Parts: sequence; C-alpha cells; structure tokens
Amino acid sequence: MLDIEPDFSTNLFSHIDFTSGAVAAVSGGSDSTALLLLLKQHLDRVAPATKLLAVTIDHDLRPGSAAEAQAVARLCATYAIPHRILTWSGRKPSAGLPAAAREARYRLLAEAARAEGIGLILTGHTADDQAETVLMRQAREEGLARDGGQGPADTAGRGLAGMAPATLYDWRTWIVRPFLGVRRAALRDVLRRRRVGWADDPTNANEAFERPRMRATLADGNGAQRIDDALALAAREGGARTRLGLGAADLIGDLATQPAAGLIRLDPGLLKAGEDRAAVYALRILLATTGGVAFLPDQARGEALFDRLKAGFLCATLSRTVVDYRRAGLFLRREARGLPAAAAATGSVVWDGRRRITLNDSGGALLIAPFGAAAAKRLAVSKGETPPSLLRAALAAEPALWQADKCPGSPRDGRALTVAEARPVVAPFARFLPSFDLAPARAVAGLIGAAPLPAPPFRGHSAG
Repeated sequence: MLDIEPDFSTNLFSHIDFTSGAVAAVSGGSDSTALLLLLKQHLDRVAPATKLLAVTIDHDLRPGSAAEAQAVARLCATYAIPHRILTWSGRKPSAGLPAAAREARYRLLAEAARAEGIGLILTGHTADDQAETVLMRQAREEGLARDGGQGPADTAGRGLAGMAPATLYDWRTWIVRPFLGVRRAALRDVLRRRRVGWADDPTNANEAFERPRMRATLADGNGAQRIDDALALAAREGGARTRLGLGAADLIGDLATQPAAGLIRLDPGLLKAGEDRAAVYALRILLATTGGVAFLPDQARGEALFDRLKAGFLCATLSRTVVDYRRAGLFLRREARGLPAAAAATGSVVWDGRRRITLNDSGGALLIAPFGAAAAKRLAVSKGETPPSLLRAALAAEPALWQADKCPGSPRDGRALTVAEARPVVAPFARFLPSFDLAPARAVAGLIGAAPLPAPPFRGHSAG
C-alpha cells in the first residue's frame, strides 16, 4: 500500500468514474510517474478491484527510449501494477514530428485500452503543460494577426481554452487529464519524498521544437506570473467555449433537420435568432460535418458566409459543402467534387470523413463508391417541402455498395444493411472531441443519426 498524501490523491481522482478500469500513460518522466503512484494509491484505498494497466509508448526516436521503458516496467513490478510497452514502429516523418508522435501515442494507448475492455486513459499533463499550450497558441494567433492571415480553424479563439479536462478519442475512449491544475514542482516533491526517481527526456530541452522553446522562456524571472496569467486565460476561455457550444447546440436542436441522408435543412430563423456568435459556430460545425472535414472552417470565413446569408438567397461552397439558400430553406449538402473513388469494401472504414462503413458479409467482391447522379436521378422522391433536385443531389454523394456494376442497396433503402452498415460520423469531432464541445457534438450526432456519445468519465457526467 502506498502512502502519498491521501487527501491530495482524493482531490485529484474522486470525481472520475473508474467503473471500466483505467490505463495510465507512463513515459517514465516525473509527471506520469507521479500519476501512476497517486492513482495506484487512490484505487487501492477506494476501489481495489479496479483494473489498472500502465502503458509506456516507446516512440523509438532516440537510443535511450527502450531503457526508459524498461525502467517503468521495473517500477510497475515493484507495485504489482500490470504494464505494457508498445513501440511506435515504422518510418518517422521528416516534418511535423511532434504531432505525428502525439497521434501515434494516442492511437497505441487506445488500442491497449480496447484490448483490455477499458474505456479510460489518464495522462500526466500538468498546469505547466497547459500554460505552455495556451501561450504557444496565443503567440501563433498574434503572429497571424500581424501578418493579416488566418489561423487553423481549431486554434483561432477556441484554442486559448487549452487542453480539455477530458477528450473523447475516436468517439469511444476517454482521455482524462487530472493534473491540469497541479504544478510540476508539486508532483516532483511527491516523488522526492517517496525517493522515487524519474527520467528526463532530452527532447524536452531541444529548442528546435516549439514547446521546449516556450518552456525556456518561462524559466526567467517573470515566468511564474506568465504561467498564472495563462492558466487564468485558459479557465476563462474554456468556460466561454463551453457556453458558446451550449448556445450552438440549442440552435441546432431547434432549427436543424435532416430531410434525407446527407442533406441538412436550417430554418432561416437561424439568421435572425439574435445570437450571431452561436449561430456562426453552429453553422461552422454543420459545414464541417456535412463536408466530412476534420477542421471547422475558420472564423472569418464563417462570419463572412453568415453575413452573405443574412443579405439574401445564395448558393456557395465552403468546407466541401454546398450552401443553398432559397425560399424552401437553407440547405447544406456535400459537393459533388472530390468524392472518393471506388474502392474495395473491407472491414471497417471511414468513408469521405462522413460515414463509418462496416462490412457485415465478406462474401462477394464489393466496391464502395458514390451513388452517383445517374443512379440518384432514377430514384422516386417525394414532392414535399424539400425540392427533389436537392434530395437527389445529396443522395448522389452518399456511399453505395456496388457489385458487377449493380448496386445491392441504395443510400435510402435497407437492403445494403444485410451486407454493410453505414453510420454517420461527426467529422470535426470524430477523432478528438474535447469536453468543451460535448453539447454541440451531441446535438449534431442526434441530428444526423451518428452513434451516441459514451457517458463522460466524471461522476455526475460533468466535464468540469
């Protein structure tokens, strides 16, 4: 039994639901080592039957990484904690290495969690990491503003909230960061009192990368105040982002419908709701979802489109989405350009960023391809409030199964379901869904028929 500040560990972990067990991501650094020991103490005290697995990702980027992973294995053996070492194998990119390593890390952690039937991953990100993240994003925005440019959609404004307390990965595995309010120095004090060592990754001091450069600037005399200011900014922006998402979710729930697969209708009341910021946010999310794009269109383009819509009817394209505003309403559908080429149907794939297609029957040579304008033209469509031309255009861009030039099932009937299932995905949140954005993600999922979100990993289902 460990004995490390029981009140400290209780405050850190008591709000987290460990029903499905937990994977602790442990690199061997001070933050993740403290995470492992504090989490072990907490679970031993309050839920000793909880499945706990420590996982170390060896990125295989430097000679000492394998030895550090083995040191974590020995520490875990000391405390009878099951441990796995997973290696990021294969060629590494010459550019964008930190982002690629981060993506590989989360993918491997999630695979380990799913293999054990665990839906929760904990990481050791600290308040120091949060401050660095916010300051890096703030510096990028200031630089772009000076240059008159536009930033990436998910960093402009929204990014100043920093890392979320929890993030849903791949729409099924929660990543929780319980140390976002804890300074690294406090965690190292815990380890020193227990006489537990840790590894220092030399990459963290390599100023060829952005984060180490920011970390170095925070080591000066004014660093503590800058960190406090950044954390206060993250708290304000996180609250603002959550409130904005709630407003957007209400508008989507009240004013958006789906007349057919791939076609969203927005009531023109969206343009007159008197909540332009929430309305623009809702529009950006729906544009990315309809177009199957992982990032929201940037704020400036979203606002410009919204202003044009308020001025009157139009037909425009943004984020691979055709925006068609006419008397019958404001419609969004996937544009016909750039649809995926025909490909063999195998296993489970995300098609065009919009549909997760799972093959139920492996027999027969099946292709997945767009239904197409010619096939859609032959469909009988109802003459209701939605113009038939829009229904056909939307259905033409939907995936269909083809076999020997014949279509076993169209996007509108159920025959294809015996062979494969196509489930909509909420493209901008399909890979990473920060807890700030749960409300609009849930609203869009309900609108388009995506899989429901798993319950948040906090007791009482709160992201805060």
